[in-house]
Amino acid sequence: MQLPTTPSFRLDGQRALVTGGSRGIGLAAAVALAEAGAEVWIIARQADALDVAVTAAAQRGLTLHAVALDITDNSAVQHSVSRLPVMDVLVNNAGLARHQPFTEVSEDNFDAVMAINLRATFFVTQHVVKRMRAAQVKGSVITLSSQMGHVGGKDRSVYCASKAALEGMTRALAVDLGPDGIRVNTLCPTFIKTELSAGSLADPDFHQHVMSSIKLGRLGELEDIMGPVVFLASPAAALITGSALMVDGGWTAS
Repeated sequence: MQLPTTPSFRLDGQRALVTGGSRGIGLAAAVALAEAGAEVWIIARQADALDVAVTAAAQRGLTLHAVALDITDNSAVQHSVSRLPVMDVLVNNAGLARHQPFTEVSEDNFDAVMAINLRATFFVTQHVVKRMRAAQVKGSVITLSSQMGHVGGKDRSVYCASKAALEGMTRALAVDLGPDGIRVNTLCPTFIKTELSAGSLADPDFHQHVMSSIKLGRLGELEDIMGPVVFLASPAAALITGSALMVDGGWTAS
């Protein structure tokens, strides 16, 4: 009797690019991919923050390559991606949140959130995938969406709209890129303990609302993202595309 072989969760010999990779979820994703054997490049706007991340990784025996870049500058993105090696994995993590009551949302805030969360993510993916396709790389694109791409949230009309758009984009790209063997999925966290979430969670009423909505009864930790990122990047997820992996502690279960 021939038993099946468990697919590998390792990423040895693969190259990965992570946007917003100098801190928080992006840095956690980069570390996880590097520990799984990938060679990893991290993008962020601030060179000093990238230097701190690279140094911290080196202290753990990991190598991260820094790319100082504003991903809202499409021509700069195209130029930078053309100078990097062809990637096997892209993690779209860079994002922005500006929460306001719907009737008070300004055009500036709407445009700023959409520029990063949707437009920049779209075109970063386009440039990276063009090179994957030309090199016949059967890659994996992982976009950090949110549970808020699947449910509504108070004062989060723009953020929810941007994340829901990413979900639609991902399903369409799965259709377009499936024939090339390129998988495209979203990862949808609940509230993770980061600098970006600290402001919202400092409100006692909002904190209580969050805790009552997460069925597992706790906030997310960065470590909760690391395994799912490696899984979606790895051969273990070889038949998964066009999907949203919920890492929400059960928030969207009801």
